[in-house]
Amino acid sequence: MTGKQFIAKAGASDLWERKEAAIMTTSTNGDVAAFAKQMTVDHTKSTDMVKAAAKADGIKAAPPMMSAKQKSDLAALAASKGAARDSLYVTQQKAAHADALTLMQGYSNDGRAKHLKETAGKIAPVVQSHIDMLNKMAM
Repeated sequence: MTGKQFIAKAGASDLWERKEAAIMTTSTNGDVAAFAKQMTVDHTKSTDMVKAAAKADGIKAAPPMMSAKQKSDLAALAASKGAARDSLYVTQQKAAHADALTLMQGYSNDGRAKHLKETAGKIAPVVQSHIDMLNKMAM
């Protein structure tokens, strides 16, 4: 995977996370709302980290664009309500964070752009902590 491909995937993931979180911060489930608020903070930070690393590596990347699946998942979440929305959010988040962890660990191990590789290694444990939080939520 090239540095540009990594940046595109990480950027799309962070953008999607923030858009989903914006919907979910109003959940009546306190755990879900708190998790969504944390996602806004953490995924804004990881975007900033990846941007800084890309700049340090001399890589110019296009603005992030969500995939068709991310757009579809976001639309499904926006259309749902109440406890069903909370459950859908947690299900989507578990899958997305598993993918994000694979992305970060993979680039951390095999990436060629020095600063992006280091950044992926710093982000991976944060993604793992999100997975741990999701697995503790009762749905």
